[in-house]
Amino acid sequence: MLFPTVDFAIFFTVVLAVSWLLRSHNVAWRVFIIGASFFFYGFWEAKFALLLALSVVFNYFMGLFIYRAMAPPVAVPGSEEQPEIGAERTQQSRLLLAAGIAGNLAILGWFKYYEFFSESLKNSLADVGIDAPVPLLQITLPIGISFFTFQAISYLVDISRGQIKPMWPLDFATYLSFFPHLVAGPIVRASEFAPQLAAPPRPDRIPVTGAFFLILMGLFKKVVISSYLATELVDPVFALPQEHTSPEILLAIYGYAIVIFADFSGYTDIAIGCALLLGFQFPQNFNNPYRSLSLQDFWRRWHMTLSRWLRDYLYIPLGGSHGSSIFTYRNLMITMVLGGLWHGAAWTFVIWGTIHGTGLIIERLIRGPGEAPSGTGWAVFWRWFITFHVVCLAWVFFRAESVDVALELLDGLVTSWGPAPLVTPLAILVIAGMMAWQFLPDDVMDRFVVRVSYFNPIAQAAGFAGGIVLIDALGPSGVSPFIYFQF
Repeated sequence: MLFPTVDFAIFFTVVLAVSWLLRSHNVAWRVFIIGASFFFYGFWEAKFALLLALSVVFNYFMGLFIYRAMAPPVAVPGSEEQPEIGAERTQQSRLLLAAGIAGNLAILGWFKYYEFFSESLKNSLADVGIDAPVPLLQITLPIGISFFTFQAISYLVDISRGQIKPMWPLDFATYLSFFPHLVAGPIVRASEFAPQLAAPPRPDRIPVTGAFFLILMGLFKKVVISSYLATELVDPVFALPQEHTSPEILLAIYGYAIVIFADFSGYTDIAIGCALLLGFQFPQNFNNPYRSLSLQDFWRRWHMTLSRWLRDYLYIPLGGSHGSSIFTYRNLMITMVLGGLWHGAAWTFVIWGTIHGTGLIIERLIRGPGEAPSGTGWAVFWRWFITFHVVCLAWVFFRAESVDVALELLDGLVTSWGPAPLVTPLAILVIAGMMAWQFLPDDVMDRFVVRVSYFNPIAQAAGFAGGIVLIDALGPSGVSPFIYFQF
């Protein structure tokens, strides 16, 4: 079920109304939201709702087993209240955590990476003259499996670190299956979600204006901006790079930077807006990433919940920046390469992650660890210019169907000069406008929403309805799935 569809509009209207009718009835509300979320997920492929149910049951019990295997919390001597400072890990809890992580990764690996690794193995053996009968299976990838798997892993790890306690079964099922973040994030942690479950919100405290504004902005970015640039520029060039000229390829690369931002941040806006209307605050996932002055800054602004997840559950456990520079560079590269593989089972994603890992290492070599970029004027411009174009170079591999296609695009970028019919004033205007949007002051939209919130509710509703009509008029007849659904 796609957000920008009539089906979802009907679904969400019903869910929103029933949710607030049941909000004071804890068990009934949770059962309803779980059922609605499973219906939402099973709308694409009903059998995959069973996979989600398996993940809920497996991770709930693994979390419980890990918690029970830990040593009792340690009390602070001399304190009258004897506060807990967290349970301690034991050998048994570590083994159970390893089993829980392995179970989640095994399911993810089977659906997402079996075909990639089996084909790579078959090709590698063929290169050395061995014709091995490696079984190749056509496996359908469940939508959003990476997102709810990462949330499940963070839940188990946080329990093992003594940071949270196991959730009540219905609470955990609600957390893992909650439909606004289920298929494309943001990656919400249990420590962020559980307190909101425990303290039901008051209807009069819901930021309705801000929520509807987010939904409207998300729809505009996805349906109008992303769809237009993808259809009219990016898809034709990336499909047949040999038939397009250097100016078209260059604009298509810039165009894809906007397409993936508009597509993914558009989904996030809608997800956060829907969650707000249901009474839940999700963490921010994008913060004008194309204004970044370094790759490190880019990853603090792009897909922020994934960046924090990779930092807290992969980079830091590997050793982070502790130890020698060589080990720090190793940890950065492993984190970014695995982050690339998380996005997709293809060598293009490995190269994408390698480009970012290499760039982060070079930045540390130039600036030193922990140093923020400094300077003014042209120095700032050149840092932005280099950062943006390294990001765009990496996007070429991210978007291309294969490494060969990516290399063909890069070759055509400097060798295929000629007429450029796809380089239209409208395409240039849309790309330039979206880039300019990145540099607006951070509080511009907040101040706008505050002003609109003082309008009469009828005027606000009319404005929202008018925005929907305009988006429908400007958008294409059909809406393609969000890009991150495939991850």
